[in-house]
Amino acid sequence: MRVKISTLLLFILANTAILNAASVDTASTYSAAMKKNIKAVVVKPEGYVKDKNYPVLYLLHGFGGNYANWIKSVPGIARIADQHNMLIVCPDGGFSSWYFDSPVDASFKYETYVATELVNFIDKIYATIKNRSGRAITGLSMGGHGALYLAFKHQDVFGAAGSMSGGVDIRPFPLNWNIADRLGKYSEFNKRWDEHTVINLTHLLVPGSLKIIIDCGTGDFFYNVNTALHTKLLDNNISHDFISRPGGHTWEYWADAIGYQALFFNHFFTKTK
Repeated sequence: MRVKISTLLLFILANTAILNAASVDTASTYSAAMKKNIKAVVVKPEGYVKDKNYPVLYLLHGFGGNYANWIKSVPGIARIADQHNMLIVCPDGGFSSWYFDSPVDASFKYETYVATELVNFIDKIYATIKNRSGRAITGLSMGGHGALYLAFKHQDVFGAAGSMSGGVDIRPFPLNWNIADRLGKYSEFNKRWDEHTVINLTHLLVPGSLKIIIDCGTGDFFYNVNTALHTKLLDNNISHDFISRPGGHTWEYWADAIGYQALFFNHFFTKTK
């Protein structure tokens, strides 16, 4: 894996009384699976040192986004890294990857990239807790689907997972968000869609195997699929936090949601030390 690290910026949040000194790197990694360089934002907490091991929160963007979406739209994640003394990694998941390895397009292998290649890179370059007790993953919209999809399938890698306004069942949206480009048309490959949707992967979980938090606004177009996932997890005795509050599919909603989720993950990291 070829590595190039450059410091992007130092954040000072003027709207707080406390100096926020989280530093933000832009990391360039090489994906052997996709044979290309891919960028990621890495937020390091204030006082970061190489002789200490930090937990890592992987934070995924939505459809049409990129690695810089979170830090540009919600710069407060730098404060969250400081507050909880954790690394926050924002990968580039492609314009429309949905964070799985596409069975029809070999240039989209973002499950392999995020869950294996990127995790290995972060553990090699940064001072991290190098096991599932120190790793969590969450994201918004497409990234909410991706976070749960990757965590359900890679419970040896991630110990906690979340979703914010996640497209946790892609089947009701066969014509949207380029999903058919990754899986083929739903009308022709419905089994493929069944196998790549989060709500159909709950059989991989056993009670207590993964700490889970799900958040979706009542005005969100993904609200119904999130409540369906919530109900299915309850029916299968899978413990999880489910947050439902007024709001839609907006950055304003996600800016609040990431605070709740980071607190949840910090509690997981603290308990598993």
